[in-house]
Amino acid sequence: MTEIRTPRLILRRWHDDDLAPMAEINADPRVMHWVDDGSVCDLEATAEAIEQWEEEWDEEGFGLFAVELLASGELAGFTGLSVPDFLPEVAPYAVAISWRLGSQFWGQGYASEAAHATLEFALQDRGLDRVISISRVGDDASENVIRKLGMVLERETEHPVFGFPLRVHTIDLTEFHG
Repeated sequence: MTEIRTPRLILRRWHDDDLAPMAEINADPRVMHWVDDGSVCDLEATAEAIEQWEEEWDEEGFGLFAVELLASGELAGFTGLSVPDFLPEVAPYAVAISWRLGSQFWGQGYASEAAHATLEFALQDRGLDRVISISRVGDDASENVIRKLGMVLERETEHPVFGFPLRVHTIDLTEFHG
């Protein structure tokens, strides 16, 4: 069982009782604004997503962690690694770091804390040479986390389905300061 503890968080695999709180996060239009076309997800779509995230853990040895607050045990959202199949120009070898937290957890440094631990896990524990992050142009909160991770802009492109502009940032093991 892969688990990472930070000063305020536990990053872990998914539990059955994570479904309802993650579905609440995915049902919030503010949270989903920068995700794909901005559509919210219901309980069924969230269950399918968690199942896919767990399958990626089994297949790749990495995936999206459930992010739990150490003090309260609340599910704050996720952070983790995935293969960005939706963006063929970076596939098939790229691994992307991403995060999604409930809006009540924004502005407290949780995304940066979880993403930093995940990046350290990717580069040091999983032996990845390079990690990317893909953000929508205008998503300033994600861009702030990306900067804090020390990632640099590699290219600008557009989403192949929705057509909006994207930025691809990267960091490799020689640039990471864990």
